Formats: sequence, structure tokens, C-alpha cells
Amino acid sequence: MIHTLVVSQFSKMLGNLLAILNEAEKYAGEKKFDVAVLLQARLAPDQFNLIKQVQIACDTAKLGAARLAGTEKDAPAQADTEATLGEIKARIESTVAYLKGFTAQSFAGAAERRITQPRWNGKSLSGEEFLVQHVIPNFYFHVTTTYAILRHNGVPVGKRNYLGDMPYREAA
Repeated sequence: MIHTLVVSQFSKMLGNLLAILNEAEKYAGEKKFDVAVLLQARLAPDQFNLIKQVQIACDTAKLGAARLAGTEKDAPAQADTEATLGEIKARIESTVAYLKGFTAQSFAGAAERRITQPRWNGKSLSGEEFLVQHVIPNFYFHVTTTYAILRHNGVPVGKRNYLGDMPYREAA
């Protein structure tokens, strides 16, 4: 189940985020303004801008997977220097590619693994607690905030864009 949540679902949502960013680019072109305006937008003065929201969503997915798999030292470091739409899209694509390197077996024992971070001052969570109470909510917070920034600025996206394609089947 951890693989489904972290690799499959996060990859899907990051793909949806790419599609939403494409809509933002299209919208900026139609309205004849520089898409960089949207990349610097935020919902509140004390909130991170769109670029930082995407960076954190990507880092949460990447480092969440690595910590759960016990491979944090192998996770690629990124300098957070993205300034253009192309660069932020490349960050998303590289994160999805990294996630796809994990298999279900990569997460063997992950639920019981003790996970800590420097800012937790020596405290830890079980892998299950880390996933359910930190990684999933944090990832969706930043993806949703990115969506909300764009929607607030007039980009014509809705819930279908956010959720993406669904694996519907014909009723039996």
C-alpha cells in the first residue's frame, strides 16, 4: 500500500500538476501576460509563492519515499533555483522519474522504520505515522495551494484538472 500511495498516487498528482501548469501557461498566453507573474503569485503576503509550493511538493514526495525506503542519502539534492515555468516543470518531471525507481519491495519494513528529521529535535515517528500524519498531508497541502494560487489568479481549472483521469469501469 505504501508504494501505491507514495509512488503511484504522488506521481499521478504531480502529472496533474504539470497539466495544470500547462493550463496556466496557455491562460497567460491568451491574456497576453508573462507567466512568470503566476510563478511569483501567492495567496497571502506571508505565504510561499507558487514556485516554492511546487518545490516543497516535489521534495515531500521525493524525500518521503526515500525516508520510508531507508535510502534518504541517495535522494537527489536540488538547489531550489528554479525561476521559469520550464524549470519548475523539469523539477516535477525529475521527481516523478525518481519515484518510479521505487518498487513495492523498496518499502519492505517501512511502516515500522523509525524516521526523524533534524528539525524534530531528536524525536521520531514510525514510518506509518510519518506517511499518514506528515508526508501525505504535507504533499497535498502544497499541491492544493499551487492549484489555489492559479485558480485565484483566473486560470480556468477545476476539480477535474486537480483529480485528473479516474480509472472508471463499466458497472457490472
